[in-house]
Formats: sequence, C-alpha cells, structure tokens
Amino acid sequence: MMWLELAFIQRALIACILSGLLTGLIGVFVARMRLSAIGYAMSHGAFAGASLGVAISVNPLLTALFFSATTALLIGPVADKARMPADLVTSIAFPLNMALAFIFLTLSPYVGLSSEVASVLWGSVVSMTNEDLLCLTILFTASLVLIQLFWKELFAIMFDRKMAEADGINTKPFLYFIIFLIGLVITFALKLVGGILIFALLFNPASSALQFLHDMRKIIMVSPILGAFSCLSGLIVSIFLDLPVGSCIVLISTFIFAISVLFSPKRRRKEVKP
Repeated sequence: MMWLELAFIQRALIACILSGLLTGLIGVFVARMRLSAIGYAMSHGAFAGASLGVAISVNPLLTALFFSATTALLIGPVADKARMPADLVTSIAFPLNMALAFIFLTLSPYVGLSSEVASVLWGSVVSMTNEDLLCLTILFTASLVLIQLFWKELFAIMFDRKMAEADGINTKPFLYFIIFLIGLVITFALKLVGGILIFALLFNPASSALQFLHDMRKIIMVSPILGAFSCLSGLIVSIFLDLPVGSCIVLISTFIFAISVLFSPKRRRKEVKP
C-alpha cells in the first residue's frame, strides 16, 4: 500500500469520491426527468470544449465550461424562445459537438494520443490538482444546498411536470437550473473518465439506485454513494491492472447496474403479475 502515500494518488482518490458523489447526485435528475438525451448532448459539448482547449493550448476546463454553457443555452432558453422541441435541438447539438471535438483534436499541435489528448478522450484522474479538488468540493456543496432549498419544486417536477405546472410551479427556471448544473458537473468530472465515457457515470449510478428504491430522498442519498464507489473501485482496479481509469470506472458502474437489474425487486414484481 505504499502507493497510498503518493500525493497524486491521494488527490486521485479524493477526486474519485467527489466526482462520483456529484455525478450520482445530478444523475438522479437526469434519469427521473428523462433528460438522458440532454445529458448526452451536454457531455459531448464539454468534450468538444475541452478538445478546443487542447488544440489552442488554453486551459481545457475554461473552454469546456464555455461549450457546456452554450449547449445549455441552446437546449434550454433558446429552444423555448424559438419554440423548438428540446429533442430537436439535442439531436442537432450532439453530432455537432462530436464533429467539432474530433476536428479540434485533429488540429491539436500534439502528436498522436499525447497525455493532454488522451486525458480529454479517456480521462486522467492522476493529473488532478488541488485547484480541481477545490472546484469539485465547492460545486458539490453548492449543489447540495440548492437542491435542498428547492427540493419541493424539484421533487414535484420529477414526479410529474404537468402536475407541477398545474399546482402553479414555474417549471422552466428549475429545468434550466438542472440543465446548467448537468453541464457544470460534466465539465468538472471530465478529467475523471474523459469526454467519450462521462455520460455512463452520469447515468449508471442513478439507474442502479432506481432499480431498488421508490423514495426519492433515499435515491438521492444512495445514487451518489454508488457513484463514489464505482469511481474508487475503478481507480483501484486501474492501478493494479494498469488499465485506463475512465474505462475501469465505466465498466464497474455498468456491472453494478447489471447486477441491480438482475436482482431488482421491481423487476421481480413485474414478472409475477398475471
């Protein structure tokens, strides 16, 4: 266990916990609000932005934030203003962001899968800095506070958006808030698993928790724990087997989801129905 004494490993472990908690938390809203397509587009928006940062030698975090914010604006307020369905805008944004990402990586001054290019594609948790950890901590704390403050409204929207509107809740600001939060979480967790695989970490823990639980407060608690466990386990497996961290994290989170589906009491109840 000598590797635990290394500073970059300690930062990686903390980053895994924070990123897993964050993606597990926001993933509940992605799953319950049926924002999977939007989450997918947002993840590749951040991927395109990070790729641009590598190509022009600018901090990828800044360009990823810019692309995430732009994608969130297009999917949210701009789509509503133009009276365009969010699904239509998402269908356009996803391939556009992917195309831009690969163009930017092609134009990168680095040769082949250099460390920076590889970190954008597959993640590089061992390159996490103290500043990254601080950003993740602030984002996680702020997310918890805001979700707690607006829990009643968010819960009503997750349960049934039309009923929430009938009760007088203006659902659009809360939906925009979740879309922008998805973009922020993806951007700051990008170093963990990379732009291509980040969506799995956003979706798998929440989907696993939903297989066993009905109470949304319990789901909100269990999903981040599953996310953190997936990230920590993936990091440890990658260290011992010398495999990419992001790939190991996604494989473990997918395995957990498969097990949860296999033993889900919800699935068994459906099977026994006549």
